[in-house]
Amino acid sequence: MDTISWKAYGKINLGLDVLKKRDDGYHELRMIMQSVGVYDDIMIEKNGQPDEIRVETDAAVLKNEKGNLAYEAAKLLFDEFHIHDGITIHITKRIPIAGGMAGGSADCAATLQAVNRLFSLGLTKKELMKRGVKLGADVPYCILGGTALAEGIGEILTPLPAPPKAYVIIAKPPVSVSTAYVYGHIRPSEIKKRPDTDGLIQAIRRQDLGKMSSLMYNVMEDVTIPEYPVIDEIKQMLLSGGALNALMSGSGPTVFAVFNDAERARRAMETLTQAGITEQLYLTGFVNKTDLLKEEI
Repeated sequence: MDTISWKAYGKINLGLDVLKKRDDGYHELRMIMQSVGVYDDIMIEKNGQPDEIRVETDAAVLKNEKGNLAYEAAKLLFDEFHIHDGITIHITKRIPIAGGMAGGSADCAATLQAVNRLFSLGLTKKELMKRGVKLGADVPYCILGGTALAEGIGEILTPLPAPPKAYVIIAKPPVSVSTAYVYGHIRPSEIKKRPDTDGLIQAIRRQDLGKMSSLMYNVMEDVTIPEYPVIDEIKQMLLSGGALNALMSGSGPTVFAVFNDAERARRAMETLTQAGITEQLYLTGFVNKTDLLKEEI
């Protein structure tokens, strides 16, 4: 095998709570993570240049070598397993960049899995996740995929059942948000409203889409929305269009909305398109672990 392709799925947060700031400077989190059908395409090919790792992307703002998480993922495995072949990693971006959907971590996770398969390293998902956390807190989740409770800094994962089927709009406004800025300005002790994470888990287990949607909440909105009011503008348009709920993903600025009716979702897409306040806009759905396993076979 000289080439391999892998889909790097983006994630949203059905619930995101920041519990406290830890002594090591990181924040203690409790989140419900969910894969969605917006993905980057990763294609890795052996390029015949010994000891070379090359990254090519269609996004001018991304680094093509050191500093790109896909490069770092490949280098980690190359160094550990003494791989001297050269590879080129081609990344076609769809996940919003700096959008709160873990696009860089998803590409990193996909690269780890693809290199593992391309060079027959035989690492299990758990073994890849242990390596992935060295590169980023979201990387283990992006390897796991599906639906999961994430705790600690995001690396302590408990798989959950897939939520009920829904139509999901992903809408990114033409702004980028610094994750460091959001974490630097959030004050866990001052948070007045928090998500009912346990209630969310129970609603998912009961396959109750309405209840699940009503309980979705992200405490980071309190920091990001005042800086970028367009996020709330998009949320309100989606809610007016019949969404069961609309929420910012991660530290933002991407917004997602959950619908139980395809036609309402399509009309909401048209409304947002006409308003011209989004840079990227997708109509998709939840991706569950069964879907992911089918692709890996």
